[in-house]
Amino acid sequence: MLRYAYNTNGCAHHRLEDALDLIAEAGYAGVALTLDWQHLDVTADDYEVQAWNLGVLLRERGLGLVVETGARFLLDPRRKHEPTLMSPEADGRERRLDMLTRALDVCAACDGETVSFWSGPLRDGVARADAWAWLEEGVAALVERAGRRGVTASFEPEPGHLTEHLADYDRLAAAAPGLRLALDTGHLLVTGEQDPAAAVRERGGQLGTVAVEDMDRGVHLHKPFGTGDVDVPPILAALADVGFTGLVTVELSRESPRAHEAIPESIAFLKAAEGAR
Repeated sequence: MLRYAYNTNGCAHHRLEDALDLIAEAGYAGVALTLDWQHLDVTADDYEVQAWNLGVLLRERGLGLVVETGARFLLDPRRKHEPTLMSPEADGRERRLDMLTRALDVCAACDGETVSFWSGPLRDGVARADAWAWLEEGVAALVERAGRRGVTASFEPEPGHLTEHLADYDRLAAAAPGLRLALDTGHLLVTGEQDPAAAVRERGGQLGTVAVEDMDRGVHLHKPFGTGDVDVPPILAALADVGFTGLVTVELSRESPRAHEAIPESIAFLKAAEGAR
């Protein structure tokens, strides 16, 4: 049986405790916690206390954890996802690295499975060669810090970012041994690079965490299951066949206004799809 988690970016209108209750009551094995101001503000001075409290809440509900770091405006209220590990300003790159390091601390404090992160888009006016050099330097530093904490770091190729393809992960993994792959299977339909189930079978030994949701081919929009072009049962079959034991997460941020319905609907679909594979 696969283990499923629900991403808290799809519960933005719920208090953290209430979101965890909904997720646990629906039968999920874990939560993918997107670090953001409303649930766990990793930029706050008391983030370690917040992490300790999160660990208590998770243990009380029997939930595992994947830490997600894709909050849109956590570091800059005017520029989405900025600064990144590729920002031309050295202090900006350091701010992102510090935020990601704090995410490692949260993961370690809660016995989480991995911290998932991405590159961000290439900023206008920045040379690709410079961006790649800064990114490789930052990823290598993060993976080294993860190892010291007994945590794994997983990199997610993201449509529209500098690193949107699996080959981009390969380049970073070569520069930072120990880096795992955060594979969002829907993204493969957006980029059109590979069948999602085939990618799972090919990359089974590299997977740190996996996300599933529906998407329309070529459109980067996370949708409820059964409303797009993703063929879910073969993906779940591939995950089972490669022996993936980590959390398989559901990311539906646009469903936050109806999270109380989307949470149970999603796991019911997945269990039915798993039974049909």
